Amino acid sequence: MTMNSNLQRAFANRSVLKVISGLNNFNAESVAATVKAAELGGPTFIDIAADAALVKLAKSLTNLPVCVSAVEPEKFVQAVAAGADLIEIGNFDSFYAQGRKFKAEEVLAITYQTRALLPEITLSVTVPHILELDQQVQLAEDLVKAGANIIQTEGGTSSKPAHGGTLGLIEKAAPTLAAAYQISRAVSVPVLCASGISNVTAPLAIAAGAAGVGVGSAINQLNSEIAMIAAVRGLVEALATASTRTFA
Repeated sequence: MTMNSNLQRAFANRSVLKVISGLNNFNAESVAATVKAAELGGPTFIDIAADAALVKLAKSLTNLPVCVSAVEPEKFVQAVAAGADLIEIGNFDSFYAQGRKFKAEEVLAITYQTRALLPEITLSVTVPHILELDQQVQLAEDLVKAGANIIQTEGGTSSKPAHGGTLGLIEKAAPTLAAAYQISRAVSVPVLCASGISNVTAPLAIAAGAAGVGVGSAINQLNSEIAMIAAVRGLVEALATASTRTFA
């Protein structure tokens, strides 16, 4: 398995920022807006739905590595053929509202099926936050044995912040931060902290043991390109400060 050299460096420096347009977002205009903002904002890589046409679109707009997300292994094959640099199983946030819950056995089965189809590609796998923390850690260990190169945490959809402002942002990120803390101490591969992360909590993710963060709605739900670029740059700066402090 060969990881993009820029990605490798960012993971080693624990300063990874993944900008997410959404696993179930197949709207070309929306994906293009997120990719353009990312290109100008300077993250490490972007994460889009596993769709060959969207991969080609993204590749025409940016030189950043392109990750594709899905929960069906066969979707990855065409996306990789179209030029995707790495793949992500999950995250599962968009499915919870539909009542679909991913259990450990299913995520592990998808991982094995994906690895059988694509043995060489860099593979990230999300650990469902609906599992108890000790079960999340066990699944993460099993996923690494099954061939996962990166583990991603989630949890923003389950947290119900009781406050606004900074305190609310920390409350929203608490589940994914807790998972990152536990899992990063149990596995030897990098951990990405995603779901409910903001520029306030991105440094907390690094302090918790993550190598970086994945951010979607805090960027892609903004209504102007300038605001999206500013959000990406704010996260890049927050991570740069965090990784400097971590290694100081």
